[in-house]
Amino acid sequence: MSLELRLPRAGGAMMTYKPGKGSAFELPSKPLQSRIAYSAAHVVCNPLTTTEPLHAGQIDWESTLAYRRYLWSLGLSVAEAMDTAQRGMGLDWPRAQELIRRSIIESRAVHGRLACGAGTDHLAPGPKVTLADVEAAYEEQCSFIEGHGGRIILMASRALAACATSPEDYERVYGTILRQVKEPVILHWLGDMFDPALSGYWGFKDTEAAMDVCLRIIHNHADKVDGIKISLLDAGKEIQMRRRLPANVKMYTGDDFNYPELIRGDEHGYSHALLGIFDAIAPAAAAAIHALDEGDYSRYSAILDKTVPLSRHIFQAPTYAYKTGVVFMAYLNGHQSHFRMIGAAEGARSISHLAELFVLADQAGLLADPELAAQRMKPVLALAGIN
Repeated sequence: MSLELRLPRAGGAMMTYKPGKGSAFELPSKPLQSRIAYSAAHVVCNPLTTTEPLHAGQIDWESTLAYRRYLWSLGLSVAEAMDTAQRGMGLDWPRAQELIRRSIIESRAVHGRLACGAGTDHLAPGPKVTLADVEAAYEEQCSFIEGHGGRIILMASRALAACATSPEDYERVYGTILRQVKEPVILHWLGDMFDPALSGYWGFKDTEAAMDVCLRIIHNHADKVDGIKISLLDAGKEIQMRRRLPANVKMYTGDDFNYPELIRGDEHGYSHALLGIFDAIAPAAAAAIHALDEGDYSRYSAILDKTVPLSRHIFQAPTYAYKTGVVFMAYLNGHQSHFRMIGAAEGARSISHLAELFVLADQAGLLADPELAAQRMKPVLALAGIN
């Protein structure tokens, strides 16, 4: 089979491209040691469902759970039912519950680290929603996760962002929930580039002022906070916040643009990881952190730095459409048999975007089987009228 493809470029030009031989990443069998690395995992939809595409589609449970087993086999941890799984953007709370329940069972079977998103997405924002309603919604989801023996990632709340009128409202709600949880949680600060409905979170649009509020909550409840994941796509702000955290509270980078330098760290500390891009670059992520475990910073950088152009492309504006690229990578690499998504989100990116993703993935050595990837790329191109 010929690997040569005709790929569209931005602006309408065409190029001929032949992928390379792929790369084999060194993956020692021992667990990761120097960093905790969560991959926020995507879900695989059932392409044969009769559910209308604008509604939450049905999940292919075996393929979805098989992908989590794959991530655990690499030594990575799994962040479940997060925005990478289209939470609040196709994955509703009832299906998120089933996903969480099934993933907790799977994690126990393979002894994999798992943390699950608890939010308020079953509470629609509106003028009648109160802070008490938000607290009750958080309590319901936290109770579900803890009731099944899971660890909590306390997700940002659209309903809270809509009804809060001051920073004190955030302090009240988070204080109420943190006083009740059984085990320390991971807080979740998602910038509005990932979800425009979260603009002004913590009571301020100014990041510095918002950070002060968030840090005050963390310091006041440090015994109930394992760490915080921030996704602001600003390395300087993450480092600034990291240096102000209590000694027992971890920073989990959610920066899909600058993760190599943030995970590597500096003389003052480093970030662990909770990243959507780790779903798409899982072998490289695992191999790089193993290199870090061995003190081989050159190999760490050589592996991970090559993935940054791909990540920046996948997460380019509109950032929230990054899930399309993550699922496309899983399709190209044979982890699922189709390129369909909940809510028809496979249409959220252009054919030229997907073609550039193919090239960047190949250049990063992330097409595990280039012949298979080229074979799978061809029908996607044909659907766009490219033979």
